Amino acid sequence: MLSQKTITAILELQGQYPKKRSALLPALHLAQAEIGYLPLEVQQEIAALFEITANEVHAVVTFYDMLFEKPVGKHIIRVCKNVSCMLRGSDEILENLCCKLNIKPGGTNVDGQFTVIPTECLAACDRAPMLLLDEEVIGPVHKDDLDGILKQASEMIRPLVKDVDDG
Repeated sequence: MLSQKTITAILELQGQYPKKRSALLPALHLAQAEIGYLPLEVQQEIAALFEITANEVHAVVTFYDMLFEKPVGKHIIRVCKNVSCMLRGSDEILENLCCKLNIKPGGTNVDGQFTVIPTECLAACDRAPMLLLDEEVIGPVHKDDLDGILKQASEMIRPLVKDVDDG
């Protein structure tokens, strides 16, 4: 499933570390950038490149919430659920956001534009309650801001597939 370009980039990554297994996480990010998520077939392919078991790769994929086993929306919205944000209304933000998109937390809306993920600390407590839209920190967020945030995201151009040469 992986392109030769991504495989080459992964092999080059392995050479940058004293032990090639140390390159596993960045390799998973490269694979996900190309495919959009990490299905079992891709996990097995990566395991073969690292000469480890598919279970070892799967353990890493399921440990980190920034790695996806199933397709996700074009835009990922992470709503902070840690104490600072919770005390300032992140539960209401999450509830309103999911209601607007007609999904449950962790779900993707029908048109595949948005996946909403409740997430532990996003390290911007000074902006509580906050969310992360793709890689943009937004906060403090009020429920009245959500329509504008969704509109802004809909207008953003964010390709699913990232060229591995883009960094």
